[in-house]
Amino acid sequence: MPALMFPFLIVVAVLTVTPGPDMALVLRNGVRGGPSVAWWTGLGCCLGIAVHALAAVAGLSALLAASAAAFAVVRLAGAAYLVYLGVSALWHTRRRASRPAPAEPAEPAVPVASSPGAAVSRAAAFRQGLLSNLLNPKIVLIFLTLLPQFVADGEPRLATTAVLAGVFLATAVLWWRLFSLLVGALGRVLSRERVRRVFDRVTGTVLVGLGLRMAVEHG
Repeated sequence: MPALMFPFLIVVAVLTVTPGPDMALVLRNGVRGGPSVAWWTGLGCCLGIAVHALAAVAGLSALLAASAAAFAVVRLAGAAYLVYLGVSALWHTRRRASRPAPAEPAEPAVPVASSPGAAVSRAAAFRQGLLSNLLNPKIVLIFLTLLPQFVADGEPRLATTAVLAGVFLATAVLWWRLFSLLVGALGRVLSRERVRRVFDRVTGTVLVGLGLRMAVEHG
């Protein structure tokens, strides 16, 4: 057990629940496809974290961060992907708004997928979560700058870093599971067409904004 595990858990918990591209994406997919789709999006995010964790332990992330050109390519690719997801969400709301609104059905017990053009499969949700994290250079910096600070003097650096990375990943898995269940608990509200449309517009705008912000950042 690393000596600084408790303060590390506090920092990781704050980082995990802080709103960002992942939360916007999971929430958007959860609104469109229900808690199961939200969960699979979160699992994709977790796999992306796992890849970054392994790269950090192996030292590959340091090589990426040391190359300004490679880091810029990853940053711009991630920004473009977030903008693409946001624009897609906004486009779907425009298509639904252009169609005549159906009569409001009785309150469903669980969230239902939205209109055919906006539905998200589990595989697509998983892929979106994975790519969102793989192309997020900030996660590279988190593993490079955060984990070493919690390796106490005298501890084996490689083994302690691996343990901390595993704890980071486990925290993310737990959080996305709880978050997906929260989406399910709000199913009666989230299943309404008007609410779905508002959420798509809000999360779409947020994703575009985060992508543009990532594109203009310099590290």
